[in-house]
Amino acid sequence: MPLEGHFKRVNTPLRRLTKRERNVVMVGVVVTFIALVALILATAGDSQPPPAPGCIRASVAGRTGAELIQACGMKARRLCARSVGRDEPQFLAIAASCSDQSIRPFAEPAAAGAG
Repeated sequence: MPLEGHFKRVNTPLRRLTKRERNVVMVGVVVTFIALVALILATAGDSQPPPAPGCIRASVAGRTGAELIQACGMKARRLCARSVGRDEPQFLAIAASCSDQSIRPFAEPAAAGAG
């Protein structure tokens, strides 16, 4: 049998919050909300700037996931030269990056000093 007044007694707060306490809670909620919005806006978007002129950047399949290939100058031209005419996905990604950066590959020089 339910006790008379039991629900009201159990669910009545011990005391009401003062106006100052309510204001402190509201300020805390607003500050937290603003901080969350600022964090989301700060981390949204592209985190990597485009590669510098003369540099390439390509994501290729690696052993444990995507591997980022980056090279500049002569190293980039060598990578572009190695990827020309190859049909594997990683070389196609490097060739696409070379094309995007307008890097013209050159033929690999013959080994100097052989003889």
